[in-house]
Amino acid sequence: MAGEMSAVGSFILALLLAGYLGQQYLPPPKPKVVGLDLGTTFCSVGVFHAGTGEVEVIGDEEGRKSLPSVVSFTATGIHVGHDVQDLVDSNPQNTIYDAKRFIGKVFEPDVLISESARYPFQVTNNNGSAEFLITTNQTFTVSPEFIGSQLLLKMRKMAEKHLGVPIHKAVISVPAEFDEMQRNYTIRAANMAGLDVLRVINEPTAAAMAYGLHKVDVFNVLVVDLGGGTLDVSLLNKQGGMFLTRAMAGNNKLGGQDFSQRLFQYATERVRQQYGVAPSLKEDIHRLRQAVEEVKLNLTVESKMLLRVPLRVLTQGPRGPVEEPVVFQEPISRELFEELNTDLFQKILTPIKTVLEEGQLSKEDVDEIVLVGGSTRIPRIRQLIAQYFGKEPNTSVDPDLAVVTGVAIQAGIMGGSWPLQVSAMEIPNRHLRKMNFS
Repeated sequence: MAGEMSAVGSFILALLLAGYLGQQYLPPPKPKVVGLDLGTTFCSVGVFHAGTGEVEVIGDEEGRKSLPSVVSFTATGIHVGHDVQDLVDSNPQNTIYDAKRFIGKVFEPDVLISESARYPFQVTNNNGSAEFLITTNQTFTVSPEFIGSQLLLKMRKMAEKHLGVPIHKAVISVPAEFDEMQRNYTIRAANMAGLDVLRVINEPTAAAMAYGLHKVDVFNVLVVDLGGGTLDVSLLNKQGGMFLTRAMAGNNKLGGQDFSQRLFQYATERVRQQYGVAPSLKEDIHRLRQAVEEVKLNLTVESKMLLRVPLRVLTQGPRGPVEEPVVFQEPISRELFEELNTDLFQKILTPIKTVLEEGQLSKEDVDEIVLVGGSTRIPRIRQLIAQYFGKEPNTSVDPDLAVVTGVAIQAGIMGGSWPLQVSAMEIPNRHLRKMNFS
């Protein structure tokens, strides 16, 4: 009997030793479950690497780790992400963005008309569901989940090319306020892209995981998610390894696009003052918008930037309108940018105050303030949040990639990757409602 026990013990020891040596000297297996952040404005794909325990957010051929959530239809095919940027102004009626706002939602006719009024493309009503009307060499409609599927397919192919293995399984994030139908339609979009969704995780929970809050001693976490088009604020309560969303509020008409628009309006007026006419050619408007966006991004690290863009202004000649080439130059300071957006920045505090009130907490009770979304890079926004709470928000993670990082960790958990991670479970809060301000 003792001999048998000794043999079993030796066998187990040999297995453990083989496993250890395998981890040390054999290449780790390639990830086969990806984490997907299908954002309103940008989307990303990430993986958790076994062995190293590191998260990698996968970039495209040029190393860009965020893909614009835009799909354009032309007579030659379907264009996705960065390939669409030059088509936004030249093919606006067939270029679809913000599809996530419509996915899985049932609209009253007047509400859908109101929601779609802000877009250059046509939104139609199919028994309460939104569809987008496309006219190229033929006329047809596409659903929001089809738009989502094209973005997810693009990211799946990026991951497969980078990893060198086929990808069929994924974990995907959704806004905390998404109901069952919106979550199911998001899963449907993934299925259309050839992906089996192993878990759907709330974006605020994913962000908290990216910051490692599922493994440390915190209780109340405030997640401020300010992207290109929307502001979402969530108050999470951690109970053991589980997160409960206590309150949500936001503004679905506030984001980086609005800040850029203020600067674009200012630049347009300065062009008019200098040359007597505002830019009117599509190419000029597109160039000016791109230049304004670049200046806005650079002002997060620089105090002053020069806005410089070649234009062709239409001036009145003796024989009618004449295109005159000019180079418009205008110094833009961070102070000016903040002044142009003062009222918009102040609106960020409204949903923050609301979730604290709804969650019955004082601002002193918040253990961690987590920033998500590229617009939270803006120094004035960080300053406003820090002043309100009397402490600095947590900025240890890239806000653009916080959600996809957390989703990738969850994908590693679902794929059984080593080293094992502590899983962050979510406690469903069926009675939760989101307060929206605009």
